[in-house]
Amino acid sequence: MPGPRAPGEPRGPGERRPLLARRLRGPRRWRRAAAAAVLLVEMLERAAFFGVAGNLVLYLNSEKFQWDGEQASRAALVFLGASYLLAPVGGWLADVYLGRFRAIVLSLLLYLVASSLLPATAFSDGRRSFCGEMPESKLTPACPSPECVRRSPSPYCAPTIYVGLLLLALAASSVRSNLTSFGADQVMDLGRHATRRFFNWFYWSINVGAVLSLLVVAFIQQNIGFLVGYSIPVGCVGLAFFLFLFATPIFITKPPTGSQVSSMLKLALQKCCPRLWCQHCARDPQGAQLLPDQRSHQPGPSPQEDIANFRVLVKLLPVMVTLVPYWMVYFQMQSTYVLQGLHLHIPNIFPDYPGNSSVVLGAQDSAYKIPEAWLLLANVVVVLILVPVKDHLLDPLLLRCKLLPSALQKMALGMFFGFASVIVAGFLEMKRLEYIHHNQTVSQQIGHDTYYAAPLSIWWQIPQYLLIGISEIFASIPGLEFAYSEAPRSMQGAIMGIFFCLSGVGSLLGSSLVALLSLPGGWLHCPMDYGNINNCQMDLYFFLLAGIQAATALLFMWIAARYERAARNPASQSSLSRDRG
Repeated sequence: MPGPRAPGEPRGPGERRPLLARRLRGPRRWRRAAAAAVLLVEMLERAAFFGVAGNLVLYLNSEKFQWDGEQASRAALVFLGASYLLAPVGGWLADVYLGRFRAIVLSLLLYLVASSLLPATAFSDGRRSFCGEMPESKLTPACPSPECVRRSPSPYCAPTIYVGLLLLALAASSVRSNLTSFGADQVMDLGRHATRRFFNWFYWSINVGAVLSLLVVAFIQQNIGFLVGYSIPVGCVGLAFFLFLFATPIFITKPPTGSQVSSMLKLALQKCCPRLWCQHCARDPQGAQLLPDQRSHQPGPSPQEDIANFRVLVKLLPVMVTLVPYWMVYFQMQSTYVLQGLHLHIPNIFPDYPGNSSVVLGAQDSAYKIPEAWLLLANVVVVLILVPVKDHLLDPLLLRCKLLPSALQKMALGMFFGFASVIVAGFLEMKRLEYIHHNQTVSQQIGHDTYYAAPLSIWWQIPQYLLIGISEIFASIPGLEFAYSEAPRSMQGAIMGIFFCLSGVGSLLGSSLVALLSLPGGWLHCPMDYGNINNCQMDLYFFLLAGIQAATALLFMWIAARYERAARNPASQSSLSRDRG
């Protein structure tokens, strides 16, 4: 029987322990320093991500591209969805070929290159180089009569923009999926409590990056220009890349250990389609022996562990899949909520200036308008305040009183707050459309573009952002804890990737729903608005999302109750506890 492992000794072959771990005061200090470096890199990466996503709808809806409102919202939802949906790709590459450290380095390099496309298209010469000439077209008021309905033009520069956004999404998803597990590796030696707290503060650092981005970058993009505004995220990624390389001597790095994706797919084929599996065995008898006990001895999980892990995955997937409609609601705050806010009255930061004057820096009688993306701060501030309160006060108090809810119960509560957020957005949109139908509009200049808004203040959007922030604390963070704690040790990376992937599925489903409702006759089909949404029925879209969320929340509670009853079964607990890490 092997003796206990020393703190500085590698856990497995090929693992590199930190070069500075043998200095005075032991490894604990350097483990915390390594975790802090990971948190700082994540904060800078998230600042860059929110700098890109926060005003993406406004950027594409501006005179630079003149995309329709639904086209810009769809692009934002595709970008957000792909940035989560592609998470398993980066995780798989790290597991099989690169290892997490090299995967993060290469992903940050791709991030740097892809994010440079946005400032390159923010000035006219760059747009002509990447996209060609744009046909002249300007934003105009809503069409006065039904007879002048015209088709929406195809979005200018769409192939270039979508390729750039998808490359950026691939880089961001790879960083997210690998940096999360890489950071947990740094504190693994300090115990499970340190790992759980790392996840709390990892999520907190995400929102610190969002605050920095929304306060500074969103203001510059809306009031000064997108060239400067989109250059700052490029600088954040470059700084994150430098810091990550600078901290290399204190990191624990592990070699690629292989992936269980192939084994899982073969097991799924064997269980779900036995006739197809028999045909596969007849064509490839050697490959068929990878699942039974005849498989030759090699590093990695045994066939019995493959089967046990597959059973755990089958139990976890229904729980995570029923969370998808919550992500459909969650990602509205960076797409349709932004579009709604552009059609509410946005006040000036300095009210003494005229309300509807130009906002170009240096112009006479200029006025800086409050960036619409600042409304996201309501969501972020709630997370920044409530996460430490929950971690230090609320959870310990509920634990002492034996009232601490399970992760699944918290996730159900988060779905309720998400439902409430989209209901509030729907009622606000109903009220906004009442003003529009009575021809009570305010012409407001945002950048170089004119929006015809209702005289309702944009501050009426704060409740829906606050509610989605509260829902994030109860749905997203417990969702991460659930995916990490319930997964077998050998599948934690894969299941975390699936969790992020399914959140991306929610965003893409939301984008598909927007596209479907934008067809002729749909609630979001309003081509005569030329970028405005005043002839759309976006309130019905919000209420439809609320109905979908309510129905799946009931289904989630039923599935979660069955899962918890099975988890309390002593036989089930004894079989699973051997595999969980």
